[in-house]
Amino acid sequence: MPLSHPLLKGEISPRAYQETIFVKSKDKNTLVILPTGLGKTYIAILLTAYTLQSKEKKVLVLAPTKPLAEQHLKSFSEILNIEKESFSLLTGTVSPIKREDLYTESLVIIATPQVIENDILTGKIDLDEFGLIIFDEAHRATGDYAYTYIAEKAISKDIRILGLTASPASDKEKMQDIIKNLGIENIEIRNENSPDVKSYVQELDISWISVKLPEEFLEIKKLLEILLKKEIKDLKDLGFFSSLEVTKKEILATVPKINNKIKEVPLKEKSVYYGALKSQAKALKIHHALELLETQGISPLISYFKRMREGKSRSSIELLSEKNIMKILTMADNLSQRGIEHPKLSKLYEIVVNEVKKGKNIIIFSHYRDTTMRIVKELSKFEGVNVERFVGQASKKGDEGLSQKKQKEIIERFRLGEFNVLVATSVAEEGLDIPEVDMVILFEPVPSEIRSIQRRGRTARRRSGEVVILMAEKTRDEGYYWASKKKERQMKHTVMELKRDFTKNEGVSMAEKGQSKLKDFLVMPEIIVDDREDKRVVKILSEIARIKVNRLDVGDYILSNRIGVERKSSHDFIESLIKGTLFPQILSLSNAYEVPLLIVEGEDVYSVRNMDKKSIRGAIISAMVDLRVRVIFTNTPEETANYLVEISLREQKEKDRLPAIRGEKKVMSLKEKQLFIVEGLPEVSSVLSRRLLRRFGSVLGVFNADEIELKDVEGVGEIKAKKIRDVIDSQYEEI
Repeated sequence: MPLSHPLLKGEISPRAYQETIFVKSKDKNTLVILPTGLGKTYIAILLTAYTLQSKEKKVLVLAPTKPLAEQHLKSFSEILNIEKESFSLLTGTVSPIKREDLYTESLVIIATPQVIENDILTGKIDLDEFGLIIFDEAHRATGDYAYTYIAEKAISKDIRILGLTASPASDKEKMQDIIKNLGIENIEIRNENSPDVKSYVQELDISWISVKLPEEFLEIKKLLEILLKKEIKDLKDLGFFSSLEVTKKEILATVPKINNKIKEVPLKEKSVYYGALKSQAKALKIHHALELLETQGISPLISYFKRMREGKSRSSIELLSEKNIMKILTMADNLSQRGIEHPKLSKLYEIVVNEVKKGKNIIIFSHYRDTTMRIVKELSKFEGVNVERFVGQASKKGDEGLSQKKQKEIIERFRLGEFNVLVATSVAEEGLDIPEVDMVILFEPVPSEIRSIQRRGRTARRRSGEVVILMAEKTRDEGYYWASKKKERQMKHTVMELKRDFTKNEGVSMAEKGQSKLKDFLVMPEIIVDDREDKRVVKILSEIARIKVNRLDVGDYILSNRIGVERKSSHDFIESLIKGTLFPQILSLSNAYEVPLLIVEGEDVYSVRNMDKKSIRGAIISAMVDLRVRVIFTNTPEETANYLVEISLREQKEKDRLPAIRGEKKVMSLKEKQLFIVEGLPEVSSVLSRRLLRRFGSVLGVFNADEIELKDVEGVGEIKAKKIRDVIDSQYEEI
């Protein structure tokens, strides 16, 4: 039945499930899991109207990419009955000063999360003004992603949270993390078979087409597998594997294990494990070559070996010198000259040509940019096929990326029907307003359930659609396909299980909401932080200090008007030492601050690289002795933050030692110069230096005072007076 609301344009007719979800979302932090095309955004708009009117609070809408944020701005402004000026779109292109004004002026703010995270840290946004925060693509709320930090702040202020996703995680632990991080109290899940949704779901025909690899491919595959087993066996013999059958994930996981061994074993045994690192690198490269051959074809394989030769890493040079690799390259070149490519390509061209004749528009997804280039080149030769390529912004040799402006232009042209086939990498899976299409073709299956759902979601939104998956028999294609299917089933099972837990327990406990924290009662120091500094440390600092974020010319932190800090991870410290950038940086720090500090954070610097320990010690000694930079070693970001706060607290007990930005040594006033000179006397603090100058009127007066006169000043005893006179009266001698 049509309804009306003063903040919604015209009459509205929400579907029954949308109304149900909206009602439940008003009073509990809710995670909404709905297939693409079933109106998650509409639910968010209804909740926005409710928050603006009933709570008289602002609304923040978060989206992971600028194009998706722009899409939300369009959707919200078309339905919400509020002034155009009440909406704001905030991305990294909007200046911080302008953002501060927009936070004040706007009712609905649509933004990318990194901008909001930075503005919370710098105090530019007041979350107390908001009654609702919407997290689109909520499955991203894990780890260090900005959603996690923003949600933590929202929960502490009792702000209503709405999470939206079509593709949550299959892993129960990850799903629990998302729920915990977003403070979720209620899960609303619907799938294609839910009774209240079924009638709105468009028919989606999913089929997969299998092809056989040519014999020549199988010969190359066999040679690559021999090479791979050789490297895996070397790693197995050292105890890093229990079997010769390993996955790419398992190969990647050996690096920290090998590095730990290098730290543990005696010097004479280290070379064995440096060799293991080389074997690991070669195994990874061979594994990737196998994947390219099986799933993409000869041209991408040749291109990969060419890039490997240009990279000139030690493992690449050794690998390319293998007889079997030389044989593989000869065979691959021969196949390329004969025009023999992956059979999926000819099958793809056949499907596209036939479907385009029926007037269909198509998206083709491929994981590799090399493959998309080849597909576009070949499809361009067919009559009636108008094709465009769609890739990310990053550029590489011989392949220029697309700016966001160019991406938007291509999408708009596709929407207008200027071409009928879009060949895209994973960049088109999520976060872009890609028009609905009649058919989605996956050139290769992907092992991720989230990515599979995102790709399929590009069709069958408002009309029926088709998904075609191309697979090569007895290859990684089949493994990835079944892995994705299994994860999808697991995802549905996991979500339903968690929903049952919610129903049973009536949501998670939110006892901490709105409670005062210890930091609310502490005196916190002020610290100035460089805007490029590691967010992990900055987030920890924001809980125990009042931080100001600015672009600093010198150093990463300013703790007082005389202390500047450069922070480096152990790895960065060694890398900057090798590249020769360390000493110029700390020299600038030493020139700019009276007390320069260098904090080196993380693992033991001697174990980071195979670098001479004496050289590392020499650099540390030179920093301390020649450049008078104090060096502090910490293990974790938490320990670093604690050092910064404790030093700041100690410094800022003196009222004139608050931090101030500067890029070079401050020009002292006459008073500061006088205090500086007198503070140089033994055991004379800044407080005592003021007493001495007040008592004797000038620096010369202090220097002329005898021991009896000095003892008349509060804080100067017989021993201290003698020490002061000794410094003033003693003859200077060269060492």
